[in-house]
Amino acid sequence: MIAETVCSAVSAAGLGIAIVTAWRKRYLAAVRIAAYSLVPIGLVMTGVVEWLADTAFSPTAWAGFGVLGLAWVLFMTTRAVERRRGGTRKERRSAARAADRPDTVAPAASAPSLGQGSRPAVKPAPASRDDDFSDIEAILKKHGI
Repeated sequence: MIAETVCSAVSAAGLGIAIVTAWRKRYLAAVRIAAYSLVPIGLVMTGVVEWLADTAFSPTAWAGFGVLGLAWVLFMTTRAVERRRGGTRKERRSAARAADRPDTVAPAASAPSLGQGSRPAVKPAPASRDDDFSDIEAILKKHGI
């Protein structure tokens, strides 16, 4: 009951401020103030304020919020530790096994990687000061295009 009265008073005061602001020829700000001042009375009319008042004075609800907070803290702590260690235990084991085998395929590759010596050497294109596209041509030749 008192929460509804306070919300109504806040809305009435906000609408009064909006009227004064509009009287000063600041219509955009007045409409914005009116919109903000209608929010508390809208919350009262939908029943949100009554639900919040019932929740605020309920020890069970506060215990539930505490449990949710504890769960969030535990979840975030485990995420931080997991990131610091470099993944889950299963990911670390599979990475260690993959490091032991030199002929493994990269995760996104469809065929085994080639060694260092099997790639043909690419000669850089002669740089001509007159040609602005020499850098682009060198990049395209590097990628085989």
